[in-house]
This record gives sequence, structure tokens and C-alpha cells, in this order.
Amino acid sequence: MTQLAARLRAQLLSGEPARDPVAVAERVFAVQGQDPVGFRLAVRARTTGVTAADVNRALTEDRSLVVTWLNRGTLHLVRSEDYPILQAVTTPPLRTNSERRLAQESVPPRAVKRGVDAIVRALEEEGPLTADALREHVRHARVRAEGQSLYHLLFSASLDGLVVRGPMAGKKHAYVLVRDWLPDAKPVDRDTALGEFARRYLAGHGPATDRDLARWAGIPLRDARAGLAAAGPPPEPAETSELPPPRLLGSFEPCLLGWTSRADIVGDNAPNLVTVGGMFYPFAMVGGRAVARWKLRDDGVELEPFRGISKADRAALERDAEDVRRFLG
Repeated sequence: MTQLAARLRAQLLSGEPARDPVAVAERVFAVQGQDPVGFRLAVRARTTGVTAADVNRALTEDRSLVVTWLNRGTLHLVRSEDYPILQAVTTPPLRTNSERRLAQESVPPRAVKRGVDAIVRALEEEGPLTADALREHVRHARVRAEGQSLYHLLFSASLDGLVVRGPMAGKKHAYVLVRDWLPDAKPVDRDTALGEFARRYLAGHGPATDRDLARWAGIPLRDARAGLAAAGPPPEPAETSELPPPRLLGSFEPCLLGWTSRADIVGDNAPNLVTVGGMFYPFAMVGGRAVARWKLRDDGVELEPFRGISKADRAALERDAEDVRRFLG
């Protein structure tokens, strides 16, 4: 079994698909989530028959999924029951950068406290609120909320374990208090959690190294090594050389973000898929490798190939485009 085949199987892109969106988050552990369509397409690629409405239901009604700032200071979709361990392990290294960015936004420490207190008070009194609604509460507290200031205040509140993105409010994601939305999410000790954190990472990304884990999680290498040592020997993967069928994958696809190198998948096409600013474009995968960028059109899928794509593979990608439409509704 090649390393690529093993990793893509661990990622649920080949082999038995997950039964629902929560099972995807359980395996992948943290699905990059700053693009709402992107993380939903990550769920689609790892399930059969699931729809975007099922993701919304898990976020809004079941409270089984949430989105918040975790690994590398980036929004991620995670299981609600996994939130405490991810929050404990990944957020401490982010605090210095949070303070620096707030200072750059002209929000000094005393104003940060007033702004976060205003956010918490509003959510206590009114329940789930969108960013637009929270902006007015922050302004009322005489704290700068223009530009990126509000999001850096929300980021700071999330690092303190106070807020997450919970239910959908129409097409927007609303914020909630962790203690109200996830009453069973008790804080965990970071050092104790490192072993379980590493074990769960390997389940969705193995085979992987200490440097892969440190890069994915945004934690110091010493912590990654401590976690892997505490996790013990990884389970032996099932012997297979199976690669995923031709498939359309979304922006910020998890299989490009889990290791120090994505060369096995993108080859020398990285400039076509990843911008200098860190945008990861949707791409078509054939034989486990990126072969094109793609967009949906009314009459099918528009491919921007990096290399030749066979007629059979094009037909398979066209069929997958129909499934994308079904999924998005």
C-alpha cells in the first residue's frame, strides 16, 4: 500500500464512506471551515446520499457540530464532543498573535475586555446572534468594531473558550456561548489531552510524522512529539492500494492540509491550487492526484485541466458534478 493510498483512505476519500456529517468530523477530527461551501463539500466527498441540509441540521438542531477557531488560528468544523480537546490543545499558541492583531486594529487590552464582555452579555440575553448583530453591541460598548476588529474580538473570545459558531441563521452562521450551547463541554487539561489528540489525528491522517502533526495542529513540535509518545503505536492500516474514484473536491480540502507536504497530490501544480495569500481552490482529483480546477456551470462542470484527462474520467467528473448539485440542493 502506498503512503498516498493509505492517507486518502484514512481521509475517507476511498474505502467505506462515512454514514453522516458527524462521522466525517469524527474521522478527519477538524475540517477547515472558513469557506462554508468548502467544508460542506468536504462532507459530501466522504459520504453517500448526505445533503448540505444534513450539515445544517447537525449545526442547528442536533448541536452535534460546531465551527470555531482552532488549528493554526483558522476556522474548523468539529464534533461538539471533540471541541474541548481541540480547544485545549490548539488555542494556547494563538494568544500572542491574537493580542498583536487586536493592537493593529487599534483595540487596546482594556477595550478588548469591554468588547468581549459585550459579546458575552449579548449572547446571554438574546441567544444566538450573527456577526452583524454583535457588531452593534460592540459599538454600543464604545469599542471599535469596524473592519476586522469585530472578528479579532470574536477570535479572542473563542480562544478563551467562551464562544463558537453554532446554528445557522438563514444563510449566516450565528455565534453562541459555549456554556449554553454545549453544556457538557467541560475544559480538559492540555498536557493530559495531547495523547488522545495525537491518536485522533493519526486516525484521519496516518501515516504521518511528528512534523505533520505539528504543522496541521499549529502546535510546537515538542508538543506533537509528546502527544505521539503518549498515544502509543499507531494501528496498522488495512492493506490496500485503492485510490479514490474521479471526484470534485471543494476549496480548503482537508487532504491538502494535513501534512507538511501535499506534493503527492498536487505535484508541481501547487501554484494552480494555492495562492500566495493562502486560498485553496476547488480541484478535481483523478487517481488520487489533482488534475484540474473546476466550477459548476448550468450545463455541467467547467474544468481547467493541468494535464490531459481521459474521456472516461471526464464523464465520471460530470456525474460527480450532478451529485454536487444534489448535495447543495
